Amino acid sequence: MNFREAQLADIPALFDVRYSVTENVLRDRTLVTAANTEDYLVRRGKGWVCEADGQVVGFAIADLQDHSIWALFLRPEYVGQGIGKHLHHLLLDWYFAQTSTAIWLSTGPDTRAEEFYRRQGWQETGQTASGEVRFEMTVQAWRTPRARQ
Repeated sequence: MNFREAQLADIPALFDVRYSVTENVLRDRTLVTAANTEDYLVRRGKGWVCEADGQVVGFAIADLQDHSIWALFLRPEYVGQGIGKHLHHLLLDWYFAQTSTAIWLSTGPDTRAEEFYRRQGWQETGQTASGEVRFEMTVQAWRTPRARQ
């Protein structure tokens, strides 16, 4: 497996991964466009991909402006191989090298993603207006040994 920074040329592959997921499905595909994905990769933050078997199989994007994880998705057949955890670590290491401001994310309740973030040390801070679980990670929590396992 190869982990690297996401490039603009990866955007079609990012959509392929995003549309392949079976949890946290993007119901309205008009909400995420190539233009706003480019904005997140170039101006708002940074992204990473994992390549395996000749294709992008996972990606993560941090939003430094809104202090959030904008995306962390894997093709379902690659879940459970440590890819999400590695992308998560790349993202948070980079993010906290830029700022000490806490980072947040939201995800569907009762999903593998919710459990994943809890295991990584994220703290639940409530629910979003749409009913997703909202989590937060501080720089102090990220730098503890538990969060980096």
